[in-house]
Amino acid sequence: MLTTDATDFAAALPALGRLLALDIGTRTIGLATASADWRFATARETLKRTKPSADMEALRAMAAKEDIRGLVIGLPLNMDGSDSERTQSVRAQARNLLKGIGLPILLWDERWSTAAVERALIAADVSRAKRAERVDALAAAHILDGALARLAALGDAA
Repeated sequence: MLTTDATDFAAALPALGRLLALDIGTRTIGLATASADWRFATARETLKRTKPSADMEALRAMAAKEDIRGLVIGLPLNMDGSDSERTQSVRAQARNLLKGIGLPILLWDERWSTAAVERALIAADVSRAKRAERVDALAAAHILDGALARLAALGDAA
């Protein structure tokens, strides 16, 4: 199941369990995981993209190793909320991940994730080189934080 609706995503998950967030770029994929109770997002590594099959295998292996129950993928919408070429590319990659990994996928608006993370790193006086190393994984954690907040609100409403 591939959706932009957090309610549908939560309903498709077998139970509470770890989530994996992806910030898919053209050269890298930032990774973050959520605790099984959906309270905490943790930035993980940044996967250097190579071949689609190798990327898929790396993500499949991580999902199996970490007992991942669902994926949250950042959707790079235009500022007006419309799709761009990049958005269409991420949607296509999400469809491929759905086939290749078989877990429910939530596409989450990521318009401000990288900018927010960059600002925080600059405010923390992190060097440009260190920022470049961590920004994608931290952006994935930022995306996941937003999705977790929405999922928690759904639980509070129930």
